[in-house]
Amino acid sequence: MEEAQSAAAYGRTNWRRFAVAVGVPTVIAGGLVLALAEGALAANFTVSGKQFKLSADKLVGNGFTQYSGELPTDDKENFPDGKIPAAMSGIRSADLWNLCQSVAVGPVTLRIEAGSDPANPVHADELLIGMSTLGGDATFEEIQIGLDGSTLSQDQASSHGAPLSFGQQAKKVTINGLRQEAYYTSAATFTLSGMSLKLHIGGSHECYYDED
Repeated sequence: MEEAQSAAAYGRTNWRRFAVAVGVPTVIAGGLVLALAEGALAANFTVSGKQFKLSADKLVGNGFTQYSGELPTDDKENFPDGKIPAAMSGIRSADLWNLCQSVAVGPVTLRIEAGSDPANPVHADELLIGMSTLGGDATFEEIQIGLDGSTLSQDQASSHGAPLSFGQQAKKVTINGLRQEAYYTSAATFTLSGMSLKLHIGGSHECYYDED
């Protein structure tokens, strides 16, 4: 039944808009992740303004930083000043088990899964995430809260937040039941073991749904 629905839905989908919206997960799936420019966000890119969801049974990260930031966008309808406020999180090295990433545009959902083998989790180096929400059961080791955002160092990136902005960091972070909505993700390397990418037409296929 889903195949029949897929054929009928093609004519109603703006595939150019969909391609822009799913650009981040598609790039990751293809192994062509965006590089960090000296540890900071490059000035010559823009984000679509469309959020994607990410979930994982468990994330273990070494070298964690978090600070306030902004992401550039051409979506002036929703962000008139061309900037999206975001909580920026950097992790020097991260492993994720049972990773799921999804983005929905109208009736179309792109869903990526990886790291289902406990012995072969998803691995990322120099991970940087621009997010709006983050949930789960978190444990931080050797955490420092209330630092100047420009002085963070645990993820070993060369630059972070603006001077005197709020920042925090920890030597290690463990999050069980990770739930996250983000606008942007980049990494120096992103290894997705056992990756599965599926394009769904209709139905409920996002990684998770918020409870009412």
